Amino acid sequence: MTTTDKTLLDFAEMVRSHSVLPREDWADGPLKVGVDLGTANLVVCVLDAANTPVAGITHRSTVVRDGIVVDYIGAVQAVRAMKADLEKRIGQPLTQAATAIPPGIHHGSAKAIGNVVEAADMDLVEIVDEPTAAARFLGIRDGAVVDVGGGTTGISVLRDGEVLASFDEATGGTHMTLVLAGAMRTSFAEAEAYKLDTGNEREVFSVVRPVVDKMASIVSRFLEDHPGIDTIHVVGGACTFTDFEKAFARHTGLTIVKPAAPLLVTPLGIAHYQQAGGQAR
Repeated sequence: MTTTDKTLLDFAEMVRSHSVLPREDWADGPLKVGVDLGTANLVVCVLDAANTPVAGITHRSTVVRDGIVVDYIGAVQAVRAMKADLEKRIGQPLTQAATAIPPGIHHGSAKAIGNVVEAADMDLVEIVDEPTAAARFLGIRDGAVVDVGGGTTGISVLRDGEVLASFDEATGGTHMTLVLAGAMRTSFAEAEAYKLDTGNEREVFSVVRPVVDKMASIVSRFLEDHPGIDTIHVVGGACTFTDFEKAFARHTGLTIVKPAAPLLVTPLGIAHYQQAGGQAR
């Protein structure tokens, strides 16, 4: 198991059990917060000054759709509640945070996402593209990162640690659920619940496979303008299917790497910002 995968699995357990890294294990320095406002999931994570996860929380929500805040009050209330929960657990206020956006969204939509963080009583220190945040956590310097979220699929190409290009397409987990709902002739909510039940994974993936194939085709077309890429790192909650990598590999002809707990990669990367001042310990 890689160090990165161990960090992800440890953090996933921390989120599941509502636990906190013991205070004596925190690195000296201010805490850092990452706020990931996804279409299907909101994630807030807290790291110490050495980027070790301290605590985290997730919340199923529909306040954001395809990178656009569609329920501003609901988004602010959700982030405030998650922040309060974390503050109670760690025993100190969280006063600054970073957040992320899908690549290429409108400036106004990006500003609205930043405003949610500030309205939740935290200073906004950075807004980063989601695939770029994922690459930062994974330590990727060369290759492509694909963030498959609930509403969008974002792509970033990196060379020598620099982002050469980013692209975003409105295709993600929500579209999988819509296809599944149509096939099952049921409501979106019932299809979403069925999709999230891991016991149904094989059946669900056979139905939503065309959506995954479309994602892979989008990525392949984008990468035609960036020859020399041989590895794609996939992250995000919508890529958790066991056979997701095989489908992507078949369409792209490239090596596909998926880390453990892919939903949590981007929020952890968001919190990997460079500290400039910050809260007291």
